[in-house]
Amino acid sequence: MKTKTRLVLLVATAVVVSMSSLVWNGVGPFVSQLQAAPPKLTVDNAPLSKETRLATSFAPVIKKAAPSVVYIFTSKTVKSSPMTNPFFDEPMFRRFFGERERSEQQPREFKQRGLGSGVIVTKDGYILTNNHVVEGADEVKVRLSDGKEDYQAKVIGTDPPTDTAILKIEASNLPAVTMADSDLLEIGDRVFAIGNPLGVGQTTTMGIVSAKGRGGFGIVDYENFIQTDASINPGNSGGALIDVEGRLVGIPTVIISRTGGNQGLGFAIPSNMVRGVMERILSDGKVTRGFLGVFIEGITPDLAKAFELKSNKGALVTDVDPDGPGSKAGLEAGDAIIELNGKPIKDNTDLRLKISQTAPGTRVTLKLIRKGKEKTVAVKLGELPADALASTRESPVAGRATEALTGVRLDDLDRNTRRQIELPNRIEGALVMKVDRDSPAYEAGLREGDVIIEINREEVRDAETAVKLSKKSESGQMLLRVWSRGGIRFIPIKTRSAGR
Repeated sequence: MKTKTRLVLLVATAVVVSMSSLVWNGVGPFVSQLQAAPPKLTVDNAPLSKETRLATSFAPVIKKAAPSVVYIFTSKTVKSSPMTNPFFDEPMFRRFFGERERSEQQPREFKQRGLGSGVIVTKDGYILTNNHVVEGADEVKVRLSDGKEDYQAKVIGTDPPTDTAILKIEASNLPAVTMADSDLLEIGDRVFAIGNPLGVGQTTTMGIVSAKGRGGFGIVDYENFIQTDASINPGNSGGALIDVEGRLVGIPTVIISRTGGNQGLGFAIPSNMVRGVMERILSDGKVTRGFLGVFIEGITPDLAKAFELKSNKGALVTDVDPDGPGSKAGLEAGDAIIELNGKPIKDNTDLRLKISQTAPGTRVTLKLIRKGKEKTVAVKLGELPADALASTRESPVAGRATEALTGVRLDDLDRNTRRQIELPNRIEGALVMKVDRDSPAYEAGLREGDVIIEINREEVRDAETAVKLSKKSESGQMLLRVWSRGGIRFIPIKTRSAGR
């Protein structure tokens, strides 16, 4: 601290010495110059040339898109639940204090207000925004970017699985945005986020496309986000992510942040996805999705090795609904789906999205690998049931234990256990009671409450069968097929003698 103070003083002294030199040696000429004609400055008041603007300014792009971005104001009635004192219900309390105190403890209603953004997509007043911006709102108002007038908005439809909502205002000749093909975006493309962050007014920020196809956050059911480092803050939700031609490529919807503010990790729903949702809501009154009727998971390097696959591209079928379209077409657990209608499948998320975006009743062609051989299967898609996205929570189990595998305790299934973990009647197997944290099985992902239904592609009927099959495994790797939290997946386990 003393050193810093000393440095400041030294600088101050130097300034004083310099100024004193100026006063004594040059004050006369300096004053004379002030009284003379002003210096000749070079000034260019002309606007930037078109060529320069294209290279250094994106004002024309923003001017094109900004009028399409609107403010959204919502309000909803919320009932407060104050803490109640049990003494308020006692007769003695009411005798001395009457009903006044009790009435003051009754739930009260108040208006909760919210702010967000939206994008005009048709001249006659259709607006896209996020479902979470308008969810539960009693009233939705829209203000155009010029701020001259507020409109009452009607919620035409919402799609929570993609966090999309469609609004309508009664107006004409509105500045509708042009929508682009978001699939053509490339990592590194420059983009702009326009919205109403933190209620300060319309704001534009710039960044690049940082990544595509982001998901796995558990925020919504269908995640295929565009990631960008364009600054996005609360209030930007539902606004516009545009390209360098002013076309809509996404709807900003979420950020990842440790502070609640922008940290360069913003995510937007691709324009192709919201456009598909809007078209289905306006034509059918709801969003219908294709249904294949299979459970799938991503293909890890260990699974690719276990199934003798050349790469980890594609989606691995872990189970088949016996009454679903996939079963009727002959799909089996262990099939690796690598193409849909001639287009490669990157992973399980990619297949799930593509199937969901295909209309029910459509015939699709799947290319798959089964036991090392390629096979083509034609499937007529069904309609995704309303409860198909529901998940089953893991429940605690109890019962006798049997030693099986290394560091894993198993038990037989009974009626009570099935009811507790909500296990379908068609599933048979051995219940995992405990998994040691330092065991290969735990490292591979096996957990308490899981049900082992296959070992090395052979069925497990009970705990005893599981023990016998595990002892037969001599390759140093065991492939489990497991029911876990309402879904079925494969778990390859390497024994420590096999390199771990």
